[in-house]
Amino acid sequence: MHTIQEKLLKMIDNKNLGGLTLRQIGELIGEKLPQKIKHHLSQLERKGFILIDRKNKKINRISNKVKAGDIFVSIPILGSANCGPATIYADQNIEGYLKISKRLAPNKRSVFALRAQGNSLNRANIGGKNVESGDFVIVDSENTSPRDGDYVVSIIDGMANIKKYRLDTDNSRIALLSESTQEYSPIFIHENDDFRINGKVVEVVKNIGQ
Repeated sequence: MHTIQEKLLKMIDNKNLGGLTLRQIGELIGEKLPQKIKHHLSQLERKGFILIDRKNKKINRISNKVKAGDIFVSIPILGSANCGPATIYADQNIEGYLKISKRLAPNKRSVFALRAQGNSLNRANIGGKNVESGDFVIVDSENTSPRDGDYVVSIIDGMANIKKYRLDTDNSRIALLSESTQEYSPIFIHENDDFRINGKVVEVVKNIGQ
């Protein structure tokens, strides 16, 4: 294990680091670069040593007495979806499994993961995280009636797409929007289009290997 990770674990045993900035955590262990702290915290979470509760600003050490199966669940990865134009065919083939915290998937049977392609949501805010190409989005397939402003996975003419959902009542249509550092045209859906909502995006799992 990397020495920075060892220092972080010792610190987490004695102090809640969740309310501190990366720079403040670095100062506690003698590391000047915040990005190194971010990387090693992500590594510790991926390895199952800690749980990072970003909503409540807590970082918890996982007890050795607790079985990993009591905290983590594996959900299927059902391929990829495009964050830009709908150009990737939707399929239900399981490519593998993604291990995530149970708190992200209280109803495991309705949740699946997709690998995002493209950067048209790199300024989105889903639980405090954006969506970059290669990230995984966690989707609740039971939530097919989104509210205005939700992020959804939709199927357009058989193509999978991840966008922000907007209901344009004035023009009797649905608008699927990008939130990006680049300009992308909205996708407008009318009632006769081949379109369905496959689920609501409830979480983003960053691809730390990028």
